[in-house]
Amino acid sequence: MAISELLQDKLALLPDDPGCYIMKDEEQNILYVGKAKVLKNRVRSYFHGTHNYKTTKLVSHIYDFEFIKTSSEKEALLLEINLIKKYRPPYNIMLMDDSSYPYIVLTNETYFRVYTTRNPQKKKDMVFGPYPNAQSATEMVRIINTLFPVRKCVHIPKKACLYYHMHQCNAPCIHEIDLEENGKIKQKIKQFLQGNTKEIISELESKMQKASENLQFEKAKQYLDSIQAIHHIEEKQLIDFKDGKDRDVFGYYEDKGYISFQGFFIRKGKLIGRSHQVQAVYEDSMEAFLSYIMQYYQSHPVVKEILVPEKTPVEILESSLQTKVKVPAKGEKKYLLDLVIENAKEAHEQKFALIQRKEQDLIDANEHLNRICHQKIHTVELFDNSHISGTHNVSGLVVYKDGLPDKKQYRHYQLKEYKSDVDSMKEVVYRRYFRLLMEQKKMPDLLLVDGGKQQIQAAKEIKEQLDLPFQIMGLVKDDKHTTRALMDENLHEIELSKQDPLFFLLTRMQDEVHRFAISYHRNLRSKAMTRSILDSVNGIGPKRKKALLKEFKSIKQMKSASVEELSKIVPYEVASNLYDKLHEEM
Repeated sequence: MAISELLQDKLALLPDDPGCYIMKDEEQNILYVGKAKVLKNRVRSYFHGTHNYKTTKLVSHIYDFEFIKTSSEKEALLLEINLIKKYRPPYNIMLMDDSSYPYIVLTNETYFRVYTTRNPQKKKDMVFGPYPNAQSATEMVRIINTLFPVRKCVHIPKKACLYYHMHQCNAPCIHEIDLEENGKIKQKIKQFLQGNTKEIISELESKMQKASENLQFEKAKQYLDSIQAIHHIEEKQLIDFKDGKDRDVFGYYEDKGYISFQGFFIRKGKLIGRSHQVQAVYEDSMEAFLSYIMQYYQSHPVVKEILVPEKTPVEILESSLQTKVKVPAKGEKKYLLDLVIENAKEAHEQKFALIQRKEQDLIDANEHLNRICHQKIHTVELFDNSHISGTHNVSGLVVYKDGLPDKKQYRHYQLKEYKSDVDSMKEVVYRRYFRLLMEQKKMPDLLLVDGGKQQIQAAKEIKEQLDLPFQIMGLVKDDKHTTRALMDENLHEIELSKQDPLFFLLTRMQDEVHRFAISYHRNLRSKAMTRSILDSVNGIGPKRKKALLKEFKSIKQMKSASVEELSKIVPYEVASNLYDKLHEEM
């Protein structure tokens, strides 16, 4: 491919040092961040030689680049992860699903707490997990908080709460606690979370039997659910290391421009879960693998041992993560690593066909849209207006680039008092593109309006008034409000087959802009309703209003609360009045 003069000049200035490079498009949006042992060699490789379709696509969008020199490859790796986290470039490997795994934390405090979190931070706390089944982890914490008199509040209050009266807390806020007994309870909980569950299961079974004999079947079912949750987590696994150590194992498999990552999590010698992810790769596979591991430990505690495949730069990982990283050569650790890589390959083969099909459908849809418009369509913008009886008149804007949503460019608009759908369309189109003109920003290639002739004519009137360069098309609906055709500015219809990939793309766009506008409209209505109800209750001022909203988040949650729960935030009499008001107006 031809290289611009700007790129040629900058390529000539690249040093022979390690560092990071930042690829940008014509609008200076960051496309990709990478690291290199030798910046000159790595960056130049993008513009010379042959590449797969994925990398060729990336290079076709590169207009400019920057680089940052570092003193070592380790520094380059750490900088790369920070830049990826900050800018979230569209062409980088991004860790998505693993961050959802919860952990259980036993705090390092005299009057300790037990809770679940997805991002454990304090190093002195005891952390157990990750737990692939979030519901089971939550149930484990509930069991602990029910069976043991553990502190529940984040900050110790000045008076006892409801948990004390339910005999689920020793109330260190008002009582002097026996520290020796408190230590024994903590040790029991620690052993339970480490897998020594026989004592607690026996206690739960005893309570379940007693509840059943007393015909308290609902309570007996709760005890049974707790027992099953414990069994689910401690279920015997294929992997069971006798040393009882915590370790993570990572592997990958690359083929056809995609890379599949696999991670196994071993806790107390047992396999408790795994992660897997398949993504397009635009870089050296080992660089992508390192980036994946480093991103994983941005939001997860680092274990004492990590196992990785051969040729992995162990020294860099050890130095960056401050832990042992090994490439096993034989034994059960080698067997485990081979199993991880085998799983990565299997996941790759299963998902690749689906990914490839979806990508081809997207290419076909974009090409069909290009043919209809007689030009290349990269950026499409859509509006959807929403109101109820003229109140809270709003509009949502979504932006698609090459058939994919660009959520950073989404916008909300609060419109003037509602007159008609046509007036609302004129207002939002004028506001959007007058601003782009004033800021000298790039216009879209196509504006899609969610409607027929009237909406197109309204948008076209503003287009002519502002002398805008893009095309306008409308989504024509059938009697079931489903898109059946496109309509151009001359009000000619272009029929679409329901088997056409463009039909599915336009349907996704229509659903997305409707969702975006409606969610904003509901949010405004909810805030207005919250303000009107809370403002009408005597005794609730700005501070109490803020405290109520912080605790209950929404009117719906507030309505489901009892007077006693409301009275924890405001005085009982005020809580009673609020309860009556909520159930009167809703």
